Amino acid sequence: MSVENLIGSRYECNISQQGCEDALKVKSYSDIFECDVPQPIVDPEEELIGHIHSIEVGSTVDGPGIRFVLFLSGCLLRCQYCHNPDTWHRRNGTRWTLEAIMSKIGKYAEVLSISKGGLTISGGEPALQADFTKRIFRESKALGIHTCIDTAGFLGKNFSDEELLDIDLQLLDIKSGDPDIYQQVTRQPLQPTIDYANRLSELGRPLWVRYVLVPGLTDQFDNVEKAADICAGLKTLERVEILRFHQMGMPKWEKLGIDYQLADTEPPTPELTERVREQFRSRGLKVF
Repeated sequence: MSVENLIGSRYECNISQQGCEDALKVKSYSDIFECDVPQPIVDPEEELIGHIHSIEVGSTVDGPGIRFVLFLSGCLLRCQYCHNPDTWHRRNGTRWTLEAIMSKIGKYAEVLSISKGGLTISGGEPALQADFTKRIFRESKALGIHTCIDTAGFLGKNFSDEELLDIDLQLLDIKSGDPDIYQQVTRQPLQPTIDYANRLSELGRPLWVRYVLVPGLTDQFDNVEKAADICAGLKTLERVEILRFHQMGMPKWEKLGIDYQLADTEPPTPELTERVREQFRSRGLKVF
C-alpha cells in the first residue's frame, strides 16, 4: 500500500488484517493487547518502523496554519467519546518505514512553511510509538518544518527534556480536572497528564490545552473548575480550546462492535459551552 492510499479522513475506519487477527485473540476490542506496547529499540542500526492509521493534508484544526497531520495507531486510553477507536491498537495501522514517511512529509515542506503551518503528529497516542515519533520530529526540524504533537500526556515520560525541544507546540488533552471523572472517562489516572503539563511549563515549552465538553460527563461545574485551575498554573499555556462533543465517531464504535455509552448524548448547547469557556476565562486564560 502506498502512502497516498492513507490520505483521507480521520473519520474513516481503518483496520489492518493484522489488527483484525489480533482482535480475534482477545475477549474484548477494548482490551489493551500485549502487542500494543512496542519494545524499545536495542539495535540503533535496525530499520525504524511505525504504524500509521491515516494522513490528512491541509488541516486547519490541528495547530497553527495549514497542517500535515499524521495519525499514528496505538493508545492506552479508552475515552468514552473517542472518535478514533480504530486507532486504539498499534497493529491496526499500516507499517511504514521512517524513510518512506519522511519522503512524503518533505514534499510538503515548502507549502507548509509558506502557510505558516507544519507537521502535527496525532493518533491514537503518538507517545506510544515514541521512537518513531521522535525521529520524525527530529528530521522534520532539520527540514525547517514547524512541529506539533497532539497528546494526552499520559506517556510523557517517553520523551526526554532534550527530545521535547524538537516539538514546537504541544496540543495537550486534559480530559477532566477531577481524578475520579478522568478515570471514568479514560480508564487511566489523571496524574501523569498533570505531571507532564507541569514539566512542559517548567521547560518553557509552548502548549495549547484542549478540553472536550461532553454533557453529563465532563460538564460538571466543579470538574471544569479543577481543570481551569490546572491550566491557570501553566506558565507556557497560550490558549484553551473547548471542543464540543459530537457523534461523528459513533459509526466506528458500531462497526467495531464496541458498547458506545454516549449514543444518546446530545452536543452541548451554546449556553453550556459559553459557561465552560467563561470558567476558564475567569483565570485570565485565552479561550476558544
